Amino acid sequence: MGDEEMDGLLSGLNQAQRRAVTATEGYIRVVAGAGSGKTRALTRRFAYLVNELGIPPGNILCVTFTNKAANEMRQRIHLLTGDNDTGYVCTFHSFCVSVLQEDGYAVQYPRSFLVLDNGDIDDMLRVIYEERGLTLRDMTFRDARDMFEIEKLFKKPEYYLDLVDLSLEELHEKYLQAAGTKDILFYGYLYQQKKCFGLDYNDLIKLTLHIFREKPEIRLKWQQRLEYVMIDEFQDIDSLQYELMEVLCGYHKNLFIVGDPDQTIYTWRGADVKYLLDFPEHFPGTKTVMLLENYRSTPQILAAANSLIAKNKNRVEKSLVPTLPDGETVLCHHAESAALEAEWIAAQIAALREKGVPCRDMTVLYRAHYLSRALEDALREKKLPYVIYSGTAFYNRQEIKDALCYLRMIALQDDLSFRRVANTPKRNLGKRRMTFLEEYAEREGCTLFQALERNLDEDICKGTKARAFVDLVRELSGNSAGRSVSEVLGTVLDKSGYERMLRTEGSQERLDNLAELKQSVYEYETTCGEECTLEHYLSHVALFTSADTAEREDKVKLMTVHAAKGLEFPYVFLCGLNEGVFPSRKVSSLAGMEEERRLAFVAMTRAERRLYLSDAEGFNHDGSLRYPSRFLLDIAPPLLEYTRKPKDSLVREAREYIDVSLSALPENRAQAALPEGCRVHHKIFGPGTVVGADAAKGVHVIRFDDLPTPRSISFQAKLERI
Repeated sequence: MGDEEMDGLLSGLNQAQRRAVTATEGYIRVVAGAGSGKTRALTRRFAYLVNELGIPPGNILCVTFTNKAANEMRQRIHLLTGDNDTGYVCTFHSFCVSVLQEDGYAVQYPRSFLVLDNGDIDDMLRVIYEERGLTLRDMTFRDARDMFEIEKLFKKPEYYLDLVDLSLEELHEKYLQAAGTKDILFYGYLYQQKKCFGLDYNDLIKLTLHIFREKPEIRLKWQQRLEYVMIDEFQDIDSLQYELMEVLCGYHKNLFIVGDPDQTIYTWRGADVKYLLDFPEHFPGTKTVMLLENYRSTPQILAAANSLIAKNKNRVEKSLVPTLPDGETVLCHHAESAALEAEWIAAQIAALREKGVPCRDMTVLYRAHYLSRALEDALREKKLPYVIYSGTAFYNRQEIKDALCYLRMIALQDDLSFRRVANTPKRNLGKRRMTFLEEYAEREGCTLFQALERNLDEDICKGTKARAFVDLVRELSGNSAGRSVSEVLGTVLDKSGYERMLRTEGSQERLDNLAELKQSVYEYETTCGEECTLEHYLSHVALFTSADTAEREDKVKLMTVHAAKGLEFPYVFLCGLNEGVFPSRKVSSLAGMEEERRLAFVAMTRAERRLYLSDAEGFNHDGSLRYPSRFLLDIAPPLLEYTRKPKDSLVREAREYIDVSLSALPENRAQAALPEGCRVHHKIFGPGTVVGADAAKGVHVIRFDDLPTPRSISFQAKLERI
């Protein structure tokens, strides 16, 4: 690579970004503030390794946390290197799919295993419920899925040994012998998984780590292959991902991590800010690079965000530095009710729209979905178009699941997909014939598709379109190898009659969703290169989320702050800034309160041009009075412009309420606890001795001199030490 190319690769980078890009060997920690160009640094570093050092892309692993981010990185890297091979630029789960496709044989799993999503698990549950006579009164599907996750991660962490070591017959026997709803469902699920060689998200990392532990030669192969490991959004990493990371960088010891402790908002999902904060202690010799220059938000937005997050103690001390010119003030509004707060937001949106701002440039963020009701009413009143980022995720919509199951039939002919599409569109394969096929498959030890294929000439299949269905699957599975996924998808939707069925029904929205799916497949192919076979696409598509499908319509976006993580919007309205709402009333520790403040910081730093903050008077769901959020009070007053301020008396009451709620948190209660043996005087009970304390309940246990038994006395009670 010549000097000119080298300069081009580093051009436009600030000094800190250059240090991050050119530091290639050893352990590098990049603390990257919001909007500081970390994706640019990551992609340029990848290109630097390839173009300057000559490292083949296939020897680099770059992990991020969403498929959308991974796709964007692949596109940028392709433009920088000109190479269709972009190595392993993917999520942790997607990387594990690649490992298991290559080495799953070590646990008796074929290359063409299924990656199960929630819809697939629900389909399995329907079979189990019917077989064992369970109903939703015993357990809902959602509760069952949650139970599987808890059992796999905590209660039965070695479950995968049953999954991979037991034969299908042994696992079936274990399922039949299970007693109690939980065990019946859990072992029934493992049996269904084994039957179709399916793995869910929890299995992917667990099984990969199991292979690395049990097969040193496979572990060493991957360690030697991955000469450079890069991890984005490191503040979101959990213990299993951390363990996998340690294994992968164990040979070359080249590990580059990027994260922001001020954006750790997923501790409820297992993320731990300590992994980033304590990284230099665990990896001696770590070099730290600070990316603080913000390219996203105006100085006014950053000043308010910096002022807020500075109140957190468990962080790397830093302040975002603005690079953009001055903008408009951070505008605050204190409303008399939630309805009036929503009306004010809708009025501001309407005013921006009149000035020519597109609706898609405006986003309303809130702490919880229930806050959207008043907003929707106000937006409808003003005839402002909006979309809520929630509800049915794109890849869980009926027509998308159907289309993907058709592709799975072509590649795998698995039972889950067969049950979904064999009679969609109608082929006269109703319940009676499906029961016959289920019993035949169970008796003969074959798949449902094979059962249908073997019985095409029998009376049971007369008067059906079964033969046309089998011929379609066989024809497309026979010639799909040389065709693109998008071409196969278009053919199967046409020849199966599925699109014709939707046109007949007049389901234009569902047809539009299929068009969006075709577009997403095409985009996936362009970033994936030659690797994008049908099997490869199917293995990875189950990992996609609704955040990976962008809404292109001109509508105001409504979403939770968690859903907005990693996104940016020209105009942001952060509403519901009330105690008990944001921060949530569920916060029960100082650490939890710091996470809520980080969440507010993330919300504020999504804004590019202007930030709007609002709260409302009234009452919370539990009947308590609504006070302005401590997060509003945390921000230095000169940094905010109020259209309508809360009364001074309300602010005083809010501060008193906040002080009381802080003192009630366990950590502060523990500090308030008196030591055992301490002598005290109570104004009614007289003298006594502290014999214990319960910080969680906020009480001392005191044996008073004149009472026969001890008493529990609140920390708030006045006690004089004697």
